[in-house]
Amino acid sequence: MNITGRLTRNAEVRTLSNEKQVVNFSVAVNDGYRNKQGERVEQTTFFDCAYWITPNVARLLTKGTLVELTGRVSPRAWVNKDGEPRAGLNFHTSQIKLHGGSKRAETVQPTAKVENNSIAGISTEDDLPF
Repeated sequence: MNITGRLTRNAEVRTLSNEKQVVNFSVAVNDGYRNKQGERVEQTTFFDCAYWITPNVARLLTKGTLVELTGRVSPRAWVNKDGEPRAGLNFHTSQIKLHGGSKRAETVQPTAKVENNSIAGISTEDDLPF
């Protein structure tokens, strides 16, 4: 699935107990349509996103950045501290394409390289993580 939207907050890197790192961020996706009365209706859907491939991308993911994401969506439900049921959408991101902020759109993709029997991560000719 692909979604395009703007980051609602700066990305954060979390280190889990097993030493894996995940980049967490939130994206707002705007959509609009005309109802039966011909009125324009705007909707915004919020996705909590997780990117597991490299934490280096977090510095590029700042509030307001327009991104195109490829990945899979999963619903989640919980009860908040006031006892009210809540629901949301998680987006497990496998590819990130940045739009705006530079003259060229940039794509973040996994390109693993083996060094000393370990995965080195992202490598490009200008040493950027995408």
